[in-house]
Amino acid sequence: MQRTQRMFLFSAIALVVLSVSQLGSYWVNTTIPIGSTVEWSPLVHLTHIRNMGGVFGMFQGRGWVFALFSLVLVTGLIVYLLRSQQVRLYEYICFGFIAGGGASNILDRLIYGSVIDFINVQGIPYWHYIFNTADVMVHVGLWPMLFWSIFSPEQSSNA
Repeated sequence: MQRTQRMFLFSAIALVVLSVSQLGSYWVNTTIPIGSTVEWSPLVHLTHIRNMGGVFGMFQGRGWVFALFSLVLVTGLIVYLLRSQQVRLYEYICFGFIAGGGASNILDRLIYGSVIDFINVQGIPYWHYIFNTADVMVHVGLWPMLFWSIFSPEQSSNA
């Protein structure tokens, strides 16, 4: 697969993730009042909250710092993919998920003034975090990337 095709794959994944995450934010914003909960299943509730800070709700009121940081990271990631000669296919795929999720959280901050979080997992001791689809997609890209980076043997080709 050529570099152009890989960049197209990265872009397609990022745009799909961005679109799905933004549709989720829009749906929650228009159907569930802030602070309200809808039981989707015994395990997952949909609770509409606004995160004006960063990861795990830290640094409330400083969301602009996280938006700026995310923008720099997503931009750096794209520059890396465009300039590096040794990028593997799995990196394009994983970075697509990470970039799409990051871009969605940036867009949430621009559109709504905060990130819309709504996935509320029940029944996990000491777990009280509410997150969104974009956060899930960042993890969908991050954990396989970390695993492959640690456990895959170095390859001399751009496989």
